[in-house]
Amino acid sequence: MFNRRSGHRVRGLLCFVDSVHKCGFDSQPALTSMHALYSEVEPSRTEVDALPGIAVIEFGANWCGVCRATRPAITAALARHPAVRHLRIADGSGRPLGRSFGVKLWPTLILLHDGKEIERLVRPRGEAAIGAALDRLAAV
Repeated sequence: MFNRRSGHRVRGLLCFVDSVHKCGFDSQPALTSMHALYSEVEPSRTEVDALPGIAVIEFGANWCGVCRATRPAITAALARHPAVRHLRIADGSGRPLGRSFGVKLWPTLILLHDGKEIERLVRPRGEAAIGAALDRLAAV
């Protein structure tokens, strides 16, 4: 389906267009594909528990200001740890994976080793804190 006014693809009530444009269904700014970084498709808890090696699950929401503000620090810290698998998962009411981890605030980083939670960072305060946690994870 396409937004008649902008000609961009529409998904439900969101359209992925330049943030300057408005979505045809409401007056809220639309999300760009660059900003829509949290996946709506989430693995099951069983699949997460079976992940081999080290991984980070980042829970957040595309519209979350704290998530957007923290994104550069998370990206920079993860760039120094290329072996870490990074899953960026959209969270919200009724999302089973986030509820299974007890996520209450965004962003929340769950650091896993062989599918088991080693550490968690809730609203991390910068690249140094995230990097230190990733260093501890890599040392496990």
